[in-house]
Amino acid sequence: MRIKDLLAVLESWAPRALQEDYDNSGLHTGDPEAEVTAAMVCLDCTEQVVEEAAAKGCGLIISHHPVIFKGLKSLAGGGPVERTVLAAIRHGIALYAIHTNLDNVIDGVNGEIAARLGLAGRRVLEARAGQLAKLVVFVPQAHAEGVRRALFAAGAGRIGAYDECSYNLEGQGTFRPGEGSNAYVGRRGERHVEPETRVEVVVPRTREAAAVAAMRAAHPYEEVAFDLVPLANAHPGIGSGLVGEWGEAMAEAEVLARAKAVFGQQVLRHSPLIGRPVRRVAVCGGAGAFLIGRALAAGADAYITADLKYHDYFQADGRMLLIDVGHYGSEQFTMGLIQRRLGEVFPTFAVRLTETVTDPIHYS
Repeated sequence: MRIKDLLAVLESWAPRALQEDYDNSGLHTGDPEAEVTAAMVCLDCTEQVVEEAAAKGCGLIISHHPVIFKGLKSLAGGGPVERTVLAAIRHGIALYAIHTNLDNVIDGVNGEIAARLGLAGRRVLEARAGQLAKLVVFVPQAHAEGVRRALFAAGAGRIGAYDECSYNLEGQGTFRPGEGSNAYVGRRGERHVEPETRVEVVVPRTREAAAVAAMRAAHPYEEVAFDLVPLANAHPGIGSGLVGEWGEAMAEAEVLARAKAVFGQQVLRHSPLIGRPVRRVAVCGGAGAFLIGRALAAGADAYITADLKYHDYFQADGRMLLIDVGHYGSEQFTMGLIQRRLGEVFPTFAVRLTETVTDPIHYS
């Protein structure tokens, strides 16, 4: 399997354009054209993980956290990051990270957490604006259905739980073919009136290029008239955190017990109990203190995340139960999620999970 074919699947799921500005997702080392016979998935890429991958014949390591997060000024082996990169190069192993872009899709890191907790009615906690555009194209009426189908197949026309959404308006288009033109209809030098359909669809910004290419391929005109209009609407499937509900409310003690069982934790840090049942739950893998206000605004009875600081717990204000399951604990399911995704597309390709536990925090 070529590395770039594996990465194409991952980036169609969680496009790199969705990563946060501070992040460094993508291919860190290796040739995308190279072929590999197996890949290893981990949360953190360390020297030990690289050695494990080499021993198991894995030519690609897919990590959630980028091993190269800040700029490197040398590769002299002076620190753990440099040593890890050098080990990967020495063994000819490519390194790839899929980090906050996977956090920011509804079926990514947080979707997996919510599914493990059994939350239904899941929706993005802080939906991201600027991720949608409206594509408007004018097409001869007889070809409108073909263009619509091409746009839908390219990922346009999805609104929430609905797909193949479009608005269509019948009208007339005029044009006069000039010298050198190869008009689908009409005669050079004469104005032509053509019955046309104005087709409008919503398209994610990450699918714009694919949608425009599909539209052009299906359109009969030599010159296609279309508009791309940025929308202020937030994308319901892209953003930070998730919120969902259990079918029945449960006592706080039960919630804490479930969190321990799901995340495999012996102890949990949490805010004072508020003395009321919990039904609506917000989640965010990794450091999620920045979403406490959003969780409160969404009416969450509990918020499960990681890396909360002392003063963060005061923000619960007796209105919500805050639960910290640890950074590694909150994101541990990401490895299996990536393995499943690749396995659905490449069922005969070996995608192995690391056996190395990279959680740097221990309790005694």
